[in-house]
Amino acid sequence: MLRSALPTILNHLPARSVEAHCDGPCGVYDPASARVAAEAVLSMTKKLLSLSPPQANDPAAWASYNNTFSRYVAIKEEQAQETKKELLILWTDYFKPEHLEIFPDLHQTFWKAAKLCSACKVNIDQAKAEELMQAVEKVHHMFWKSKGRSDNWVTAS
Repeated sequence: MLRSALPTILNHLPARSVEAHCDGPCGVYDPASARVAAEAVLSMTKKLLSLSPPQANDPAAWASYNNTFSRYVAIKEEQAQETKKELLILWTDYFKPEHLEIFPDLHQTFWKAAKLCSACKVNIDQAKAEELMQAVEKVHHMFWKSKGRSDNWVTAS
């Protein structure tokens, strides 16, 4: 009896519309987390490019170099993935079809940014990391314009 009554009751209750960046209805979105992760990608890329391998055949020096190199690569790849995750949340959860009227290049912007995240994972390329920062900055401006604000682009480094 209760089993058949419950769906009837639930069908008559109005459901509230909610929006969120996660599975909870907090409604909190901000491109800042994508910026911080993209900055880490750029920082680690610069650090990797400035590393110099040891000149001598010193096992301890090579172990230290390899340890530092692998840590920087791991951080760079982790942060590139985090940047992509944060961008995809904004793209798929925050931005709506009505935003396409204001930003006709919205899909292209996010698609390119996601591809740059992948390029930064696969390579040690400062130009790609800088392009990623530019793409995240463009997303930042689109996001705040969609909210009727013009928050400044500020980087930590």
